[in-house]
Amino acid sequence: MDQGTLQGIATILAMVAFLGVCWWAYSNHKKRDFDEAAQLPFAEDEPKQKAEVEQSPNGEKQAEDSTETRGD
Repeated sequence: MDQGTLQGIATILAMVAFLGVCWWAYSNHKKRDFDEAAQLPFAEDEPKQKAEVEQSPNGEKQAEDSTETRGD
């Protein structure tokens, strides 16, 4: 095999790999996963939500005052 044949085989393998990735990305079974991932920038951070809600001494949940000023 000469260099031209190897380059042709490599080109065909690269094209098959590219088409495989396109088929995987646009297939219907991945649509739900990609739609969920697309909404991640708009989702609120869960650890932040849990930190904002604290238990008061009498057992009631109360939100932390976010307008509190710092002594800078």
